[in-house]
Amino acid sequence: MKILIVVDMQNDFIDGALGTKEAVAVVPWVVKKIKEFEGRIIFTRDTHGEDYMETQEGKNLPVVHCVKGTKGWELHPQIEALRKEEEPIDKPAFGSAELGRLLAEQDSELKKKGERGIEEITLIGLCTDICVISNALLVKAFLPQVPVTVDEKCCAGVTPQSHKNALEAMKMCQIRII
Repeated sequence: MKILIVVDMQNDFIDGALGTKEAVAVVPWVVKKIKEFEGRIIFTRDTHGEDYMETQEGKNLPVVHCVKGTKGWELHPQIEALRKEEEPIDKPAFGSAELGRLLAEQDSELKKKGERGIEEITLIGLCTDICVISNALLVKAFLPQVPVTVDEKCCAGVTPQSHKNALEAMKMCQIRII
């Protein structure tokens, strides 16, 4: 089984509070990747509460974003339209331990049935240098023998330079960049 993880393709990261022209530019690539992908697709959603500014993240990044229930928290409409029945994983931090556990459980269940388990995990989304890299490394920790890939044309960072830096760091951690 192959898995595609669509990381935080939310309005606030595309054209909202923390949006960038690079994030806007990857939307068509992400839509294409989702439409063409054969396998399970899991979406994550950065999720904060009204107390965001009092959190550790809020103190270091004082820009309110992705507050649960707001338009900025929602997946981009073109991405939401492609989502099937499975609810996104709401994550209160950069990396999602829930995602790691879910993937490890699925891999174990497949193997118990005599199947190969998860064959490959691909990550796409925003932001390359924060949540994509955090979740890619987390996936490697939970499933060290499963190949992990990041499709760079389907990702954007806070800046073009930090995007490139994150891709280089992931390469060093044996994450394949395509």
